[in-house]
Amino acid sequence: MKVVIMYTLSTCPWCKRTKKFFADRKIPFEYTDYDMVGEKEQEKILEEMSKYGGSAFPFVKINGNVVIGYNPEKYSELLGL
Repeated sequence: MKVVIMYTLSTCPWCKRTKKFFADRKIPFEYTDYDMVGEKEQEKILEEMSKYGGSAFPFVKINGNVVIGYNPEKYSELLGL
């Protein structure tokens, strides 16, 4: 099973679509709403995102491959769908 981790914003419509994409396909994922965690956790998230050259949401990691933004075609490709 592929490991899917994402950083999202609770109010972002594209983040909601991303979560729905995985939920509709019954693909388990873990997510953290950046705007709902404390400052220290936010710093850790931004540090990790910057390692991949991104700071936009949604930020999705599928088995170590990063997709920045809502991109269902890329998600499907990385998941082998």
